[in-house]
Amino acid sequence: MHDHDTWDATTIGARLRVLRKWRRLTLTELAGLAGLSPSFLSMAERGQRALDRRSHISALASALRVSEKDLAGGPHLTADPVQAAPHATIPAVRAALMTNTLTAPAVDRARPLDELVAEMGRIDRSEYKHTTVGEKLPQLIGELHVHACDPADERARRVALATLIEAFQTATFTAKDLGYDDLASIAAMRAAEAASLLDDPITTGKAASLRIHTMPTTTRDVTLQAAENAANALEPHVRDDLGVQVLGMLALAASLTATVIYDYGKADHWMDQATELARRIPDTPGQNWGAFSPSNVGVWKVSLATERGESGGTLLELARDVDETVIASRKGRHASFLADVGRGLARDKKTRPQAEDWLLRAEEVAPHKIRNSGPVSETVAVMIQQSYGAAIGRELRGLAARMGVPH
Repeated sequence: MHDHDTWDATTIGARLRVLRKWRRLTLTELAGLAGLSPSFLSMAERGQRALDRRSHISALASALRVSEKDLAGGPHLTADPVQAAPHATIPAVRAALMTNTLTAPAVDRARPLDELVAEMGRIDRSEYKHTTVGEKLPQLIGELHVHACDPADERARRVALATLIEAFQTATFTAKDLGYDDLASIAAMRAAEAASLLDDPITTGKAASLRIHTMPTTTRDVTLQAAENAANALEPHVRDDLGVQVLGMLALAASLTATVIYDYGKADHWMDQATELARRIPDTPGQNWGAFSPSNVGVWKVSLATERGESGGTLLELARDVDETVIASRKGRHASFLADVGRGLARDKKTRPQAEDWLLRAEEVAPHKIRNSGPVSETVAVMIQQSYGAAIGRELRGLAARMGVPH
């Protein structure tokens, strides 16, 4: 068993206390600046309440005039190889994004374009196997630049650029999942560069979606406006299922951004739009762009309810509307769904025992993703802190160990 100082170091609340004192603010002063209650912040600083909502972290970081990474913590490595291995691939991904340009590739030769397109498809289907993605993606990005810079014809140029956008999307979310927000932003900007050369509304919408997910959290109003503008610009050009899927993902991004800034009216509006769009396409998240589908909209409803602070029975009711067999092919989405339910259940003393089962299931589905998840780590740390001095379940201790959380 660890002492209380060690426990404190595992939570965002511990870093909050350090930063608050550094800024020479009282709990009451910080609470006023962030729009939160002093009692909530006091419990968070003592590790009794989880700071796992984007809105809370964003408001506190803004009030303290620090980055969210300063408050929430950055990427870290543990002794667990499943958790740590994906981080070893990040330098190569970073190099590929920084050294290749749309006028000068960083490699001399490339495999046939059709072969590269097929490999990108295989990488996309291996969602959240981050080690595999990291090993293959850098070379693929370089070779696609060869075709984009010196294409056989106009069709080849457009195919190379379109496939690069898919590669940049994978790089964006791989980096974001592992905590490298700067790299995710670079990948999103590279996608925007490629999209500008294609001058196609659907492709522009794809790139806009990445930009929205990587914009600074201190500019949420600007981010919401960008999401709404992108959705409104794309809507007149939607002609097929792919267009519906891209527009649907933009609507979900707008709903998320509105939720984080507490504009629940707009959040509900854009969620309603996404729900209507999802009814127009097959419920096949494994085949749809961004996994957009009726079932994935259900997953997002759970996620946004968790962001709003819902807990216990409310989340279980929403979770019943999601058919896990349909989303199982998208392991990352499936794991996020399970983790969001678990995080919400952990907030309610009555359902806290069930939270452990949901979090462990999430880890089983996508261990790389869950063991590197800041919100899940925060929830597990707080669950252990809440149980300090009481018996801690063996399974929860195991999850904590794999995430590098003292237990």
